[in-house]
Amino acid sequence: PEFSTVKVPNPEEGESVLKLSLQLAEKEGARIVIATDPDADRLALAEQQDGKSWKIFSGNELGALFGWWLYTCWKNKGPKMVDIKNVYMLATTVSSKFLQSLATKEGFQFEETLPGFKWIGNRVYQLMQNGKEVLFGFEESIGFMCGTTVIDKDGVSAAVIAAEMAVYLESKELTVAKQLQNIYETYGYHISKTSYFKCLSPSTMQRIFQQLRNYGAENQYPSFCGSYEIVHIRDVTTGYDSSQLNKISLLPVSKSSQMITFTFLNGCVATLRASGTEPKLKYYAELCAAPGQSDTARLREELDKLIDAMVTYFLEPGKNGLIARSV
Repeated sequence: PEFSTVKVPNPEEGESVLKLSLQLAEKEGARIVIATDPDADRLALAEQQDGKSWKIFSGNELGALFGWWLYTCWKNKGPKMVDIKNVYMLATTVSSKFLQSLATKEGFQFEETLPGFKWIGNRVYQLMQNGKEVLFGFEESIGFMCGTTVIDKDGVSAAVIAAEMAVYLESKELTVAKQLQNIYETYGYHISKTSYFKCLSPSTMQRIFQQLRNYGAENQYPSFCGSYEIVHIRDVTTGYDSSQLNKISLLPVSKSSQMITFTFLNGCVATLRASGTEPKLKYYAELCAAPGQSDTARLREELDKLIDAMVTYFLEPGKNGLIARSV
């Protein structure tokens, strides 16, 4: 009732929540809208494109932009007290791998954590105690930690950084959307998609994940999803990771949650995860292209096809009574 102009006061929901803000921006001639949720720990950003439609940036897109901007600011600020090998950025494991691509090219360190900002915050504190400098951390659900003044996701400080970045880009006659394209051209396009199915039966949720752990035979994970070959599997519920020599996950074991990540031969990384707070089975998928591969329509089509295969073969919505997210 305190937020009567929207159905849900959460900028994660996109254009439906920002409708009045976008209308006011058009009336006032503003091209950028910045919004937080009621407790100001998340941040959304929208930009008008060519005086017409609005682009609302995803959490992964904003993570890429903030990562580029904060690294650029660090690089340009003069003599360094910390060697670049001791500079870090972090993201949750279900978020975009763009920061990893950025770190690989520029020479700083990247780490991923389990979902939830408590994991990022705890790791940031450990790194700082060991003399490391942390520039940025984020999660795909529009949570950002810009610097270490606040070791948590913080929409207020992120809003200031977003405004600073937008002013800089304006001075270079660049839009935020154009700069996102520029950094993808430099570091590789990262096309991602996140959604969910409602799963009202806890036993069904459990069964879906157990079937993936016993796919065709006991204690055997799938090697294909339809026609898509799987090259690595990480299951943080059990602590298994096929990419490690000892088959043990580097991420902490989380037996109370269900989460399996599949890395495919075509470069896609997809995670299936049971929400810890809602009856939802979430999926997070991203296709990471090499720099120079800029056919985004083809990349999106490839990602959509893989997601369709994953839904068909791994989730089986009809059989399991899953309810697709309503748009």
